[in-house]
Amino acid sequence: MQRFFRYSFVTLAAAAVLNGCTDDPLTVVPVTPTSGVRFINALPDSSGAFGLDFRFTDIVENSTAFRVPFRMSPSVTGGVTGSTQIQYRAAAAGTRRFAIFLDDSIAAITSTKLKDSTVTLVDGRNYTFVLWGAARAGQMKVTVIDESTIPDPGTSKVALRVINTTSTPIEVRTFPTGGTVPAAATWANVGALTASTFVTADTGSITYNVRLAGGTANLFNDMTALLGVAALSTAGAAGKLDIEAVPGTRVAGSAVSLIVFPASTVGARTPQTAAFLVPAGAFIWDRRPPRSF
Repeated sequence: MQRFFRYSFVTLAAAAVLNGCTDDPLTVVPVTPTSGVRFINALPDSSGAFGLDFRFTDIVENSTAFRVPFRMSPSVTGGVTGSTQIQYRAAAAGTRRFAIFLDDSIAAITSTKLKDSTVTLVDGRNYTFVLWGAARAGQMKVTVIDESTIPDPGTSKVALRVINTTSTPIEVRTFPTGGTVPAAATWANVGALTASTFVTADTGSITYNVRLAGGTANLFNDMTALLGVAALSTAGAAGKLDIEAVPGTRVAGSAVSLIVFPASTVGARTPQTAAFLVPAGAFIWDRRPPRSF
């Protein structure tokens, strides 16, 4: 899971007098219960000029997902597509009020709320908020996924999942990169607007094949999952690691998801380039490997 480092701030004060000093009073500020929150914009038919804003409205904090476009700014690095804006941010635990706004330079638009609701966040847990469905058809919804249930895949294993943000059931196969697409699906029927269960696989480069449920044609080209980077040492000395691992399928203990995004609705304010007018996928990591130092 995402790690949030918490600090207790100590305030020291001393008053000097002619003949000496008083004892230093000590004030300890308690640690704030904290959760991790991330937001996925999978809404294909509604947007401000700059996308959407997700924010908690009861407390001012750095948990805002600001100017988030449809599909979360997918970026290709080393042949792997990831949505660069999907990241956990620290949010105070408890019952929280949140809203999702259109992001625009026009005040009448940017003040428009797509959703305004409350959620209960538990200290130490991570949550994924997904905005998906067809807003124009009155089917838009927010789903909150409690990521505390992500399994520990164990030694030499990784956990894999798919999140289907389209309006159609899909089937997905995973296999070692360079191998043959298997006949049997890893997930035979991932319903519209749902997330699959996690499965475990051996570490290594892993490819996803996505089709409509019961179909034979690929929804898009096969995609290689996030690879990750093992923990390492800045000094290059074995056994003296000081840099955490980057999650991915080559790093044991990681969990990775493929998000299957729908096509943008033609004529909407969501992106209208050719790449967005067909379904596509992007990867995110869900669980960090255990720290080895």
